[in-house]
Amino acid sequence: MQFDDDADLDTSEVRDVRGSRLPGGRATVGGGIIGVVALVLGLFFGIGPDQLGLSSGGDEPAVTSSSAAQVDQACRKGSDANTREDCRIVAVVNSVQDYWRGEYARRGGRYADAPTVMFTRQVGTACGTATSAVGPFYCPGDRRVYLDLGFFQELRTTFGSSGGPFAQAYVVAHEYGHHVQNLTGTLGRAQDGRTGADSNAVRVELQADCYAGVWARHATTTPDDRTGRPLLTRLTEADIHDGLDAAAAVGDDRIQEKFQGRVTPENWTHGSAAQRQQWFQQGFRTGDMARCDTFR
Repeated sequence: MQFDDDADLDTSEVRDVRGSRLPGGRATVGGGIIGVVALVLGLFFGIGPDQLGLSSGGDEPAVTSSSAAQVDQACRKGSDANTREDCRIVAVVNSVQDYWRGEYARRGGRYADAPTVMFTRQVGTACGTATSAVGPFYCPGDRRVYLDLGFFQELRTTFGSSGGPFAQAYVVAHEYGHHVQNLTGTLGRAQDGRTGADSNAVRVELQADCYAGVWARHATTTPDDRTGRPLLTRLTEADIHDGLDAAAAVGDDRIQEKFQGRVTPENWTHGSAAQRQQWFQQGFRTGDMARCDTFR
C-alpha cells in the first residue's frame, strides 16, 4: 500500500484530540472484562455509544486542549502517510472521501463530508461519551467517525488479525460505509433492536464491508481533489489479503468462539467471518455500490 509521495494531505478532514480530556468526565466503560464485552458489542457497529448503553447522557462535552501532537502539523505530504500511522489514516480518509464525492457526483447527487476524530481513552460525541473499549465507530448524530489508533494493536493481539496498513484502511473505509448508509437512510434499519444472522443489524454491517470493498476497487484510480492524481498509487494482493483477514477476525462467530467458547448465531450483530469476507470481496470485485444490496 503506497501513497503519492508528493501529494498534499488534507488534514481538515481529521480532528486530532489525542491526549485531550473531558473536563469533569470519566470513562463510562472501564477496562478488564467490562471493556472487552463493550468492545465485542461495539466493534464496527456504526452507531453511537448511547445505543450501546455507554452514554453519560446530555450534549457533547467540551474537550480541553492538550500537548498532543496534531496531525495538521505532522501530516503534510503523501510521504508522511507512507511513514507514519496517523498520517496514513489522514490519507485513507482523504482517499475514501475523494471516492465518495466523485461517486455521488456521478450519480447526480452531492456527498456530505464527514471528519474522522482521533482520540485516546475517551471522547465526547453527539451520541454520548465513549471510551476506547468501544472500538472504532460512526456517530450519525454528528456525522463523524471516531478512532483510537490503539485499536489496531488490539486487532492483532486480541482478535488475531495479521494487521498491516490495509487492515487499518479497511476499518476506516468500513466506518465511512456507515456514513454513506446514514446519507442514504439505510443506517436506521439497524436500530430495530433485533439481532441474529438475518437481522437488519447484520445486513447493515455487511453492506458497510461491501462499500469498503467498492472504495478499494477504485482507490488507485480515484483522482485526488487537490492534484488530480490518485492519492493511493499501489494496492497489492497482499494488502487485500490483510483487509480480508481483518474482516474475518471481527466476524461474530470468531469473536463468540474466542470470548464465550461457543457460537450463537441468534446474537449476531455483524455477520460471520465468511460473510464479512464475502461482502468485502463483492464490493472489490464489482466496484459497484448497487451490488451491495444486503437486504435482498
